[in-house]
Amino acid sequence: MVVTAPHIQNYIQRSSWIRKMFETGAELKARHGADAVCDFSLGNPDLAPPEEVFSALEQLARRDQRFGYMPNSGYPEAREALAAFLSREQGVVVSAQDVILTCGAAGALNSVFRAVLEPGDEVLCPAPYFVEYGFYAENFGGRLTPVPGRPGDFSLDLDAVGQAIGPKTRVVLINSPHNPTGRVYTEDELRALVAVMAAKSKEFGRDILLIADEPYRFLTYDGVVVPSLLPLYPATVVVSSFSKSLGLAGERIGYALVNPAMPGRQDLLAGLVLTNRILGFVNAPAVGQRLMQRALGARVDVSVYGRRRQAMVEALEGAGITFFMPQGAFYFFPLAPGGDDLAFVQALQQELILAVPGRGFGFPGYFRLAFCVDEAVIRRSAPGFKRAAAVFRNT
Repeated sequence: MVVTAPHIQNYIQRSSWIRKMFETGAELKARHGADAVCDFSLGNPDLAPPEEVFSALEQLARRDQRFGYMPNSGYPEAREALAAFLSREQGVVVSAQDVILTCGAAGALNSVFRAVLEPGDEVLCPAPYFVEYGFYAENFGGRLTPVPGRPGDFSLDLDAVGQAIGPKTRVVLINSPHNPTGRVYTEDELRALVAVMAAKSKEFGRDILLIADEPYRFLTYDGVVVPSLLPLYPATVVVSSFSKSLGLAGERIGYALVNPAMPGRQDLLAGLVLTNRILGFVNAPAVGQRLMQRALGARVDVSVYGRRRQAMVEALEGAGITFFMPQGAFYFFPLAPGGDDLAFVQALQQELILAVPGRGFGFPGYFRLAFCVDEAVIRRSAPGFKRAAAVFRNT
């Protein structure tokens, strides 16, 4: 009998609460009908791609297009187009040589970690955090070191970050706009963070790499701006994807952008070309690269997310649930009534509402709601939120 390795069996036990809720949702939908269940568990964007994507698909279908192997870093013309786009977005002149096309942001993160981590190295990130970060670091002998953000507004606790950085810290990983809280870190916060990192890099005699995970950069509210980290800290890599902005989650097209100001960047870029290949990705999907190239600058209709956010505000306020107003992305991370996130999520299931407990993101006491669903689903959930919250107020 072939069995999985013990550490993989352990991973299965630790596996994503998001997927557990997905499986629970499938059971509830089978029992009660899909239309009866309000599923806020999975951050799977539901909006159709913009028209530019469909036009690009039609062009590809009409041409004698080849889809064979290309350079491991991606089609040169796709990288050129992306570099021009990122130069405008990031406020720094970027060349095609600074960009590696990858199998989504996850592929980019794994490629970067493979290129820079030695066994025992630490990847530090604010908590709550996207649960897969820990698995990605452990893939290459690293270890995730979460540092709790400040409860309430989930801002960076810079004193705690400074205390957590040690001689084995190789990477600081931040995600803004943030999953699961919707927080966008301010420029003042980021300047303070990189000042801490620069001091610690000098103390320990090697640059600590800053990775900015930015797949939600395009999606902010109320005029909030996502600051660029490239002008602030030379040893920065930006990873992102077009899963959300172009509605191409299943196409797996992303990138790693190495700061042109990074000392020794050519070594890192050469490493990323190699790791992108030897991890088995080989290259980013050919069709995805062509679609991205032709649709750069387009995006899904973000006004839909704005209306959904407001509908969720009304549902949560009507239930008396405390929450931080998300500044970006499509998540709420409210405080669990009664303080026990798992108990409250289970109470929501009795109301046919699916959410993810905060412990799945390293932050118990809260729960995550993904509002990338139809507005009607959010409004239909409001009475259930109210009933579930009332149970905990009365105990």
